[in-house]
Amino acid sequence: MPSSSTFLDVVGVHKRFARVHAVADISLAVAPGEIFALLGPNGAGKSTLLRMLVGITRPDEGRIEWPTMQGGKLLAGQLGYLPEDRGLYQDMPLIQVLTYFGSLRGLEPSVARGAAERWLDRLELLPRAKDKVGSLSKGNQQKVQFAAAVLHRPQCAILDEPFSGLDPLNQELFLGLVSELRAAGTTVILSAHQMSLVERLADRVFVMQHGREVLAGTMPEIRARWGTGVRLILVVDNELPGAVATIEAHPAVVSVTRPANGTLEIALAPGQHVGDLLALCAKGLNIVSVRTEEPTLHDMYIKVVGAAAPATAPEAA
Repeated sequence: MPSSSTFLDVVGVHKRFARVHAVADISLAVAPGEIFALLGPNGAGKSTLLRMLVGITRPDEGRIEWPTMQGGKLLAGQLGYLPEDRGLYQDMPLIQVLTYFGSLRGLEPSVARGAAERWLDRLELLPRAKDKVGSLSKGNQQKVQFAAAVLHRPQCAILDEPFSGLDPLNQELFLGLVSELRAAGTTVILSAHQMSLVERLADRVFVMQHGREVLAGTMPEIRARWGTGVRLILVVDNELPGAVATIEAHPAVVSVTRPANGTLEIALAPGQHVGDLLALCAKGLNIVSVRTEEPTLHDMYIKVVGAAAPATAPEAA
């Protein structure tokens, strides 16, 4: 679990590009050893903020500090960065590319080559070590880019869309790899659109829209803040006329939808007991199965981003 001290402080940061206010008064703190997810729709300002954390660009206002680092700054050898756009040398063999990136991060060439071989083996690419990067599929290039970002064992890994181009099996592999980074003491800051994967990984989430914060916290915290109750999922094979309308009128019910044929999804208000509601359902429905679900990160993301979207707003980077 993350410690109570602060690894990264972002205070009142702004970044503008011509008429676009890409990052607008963002403040956040990341604890050492946590996985911190930066979320938002395309154009929300996430990648701009990550580039400022890495040092590629500088804020126009505000400050970015690394309190546990000497001088309050993160040195190149302490940072691992996976950019959204790949930066691999397409005409070089995998082993040479990874050895080179390890050397750039301060590893001796022999140490960098050993780390490159271990990562290629872990990613099931060692038999292709002498193949050129450009011969790989998009997913395998993403594996190599990830290895290049972390083979020097950084204190902080900043991962912009780490699951891009990966099939479900390799997404599971990356879930394990990111969890291992945290277990080894690396602080992970990531941005991704795969909400189900983020929910399994992240200690905390920070949602941006049009360059501004719209939601932040752990999943229990944001569920409580948005006052969202559980969902009741019923699979039915028959229903009496008017049964659904009667259920919708129950005071505990927020809405009733049909996500699939033969399925009813009943959204409940927070803190409601469902005993009498289930009895009511049983009177009008032939229930095959029933279960409850908490709102997912995907549900909360859609709700908060939709609520925060004005009719017209400048697009961020």
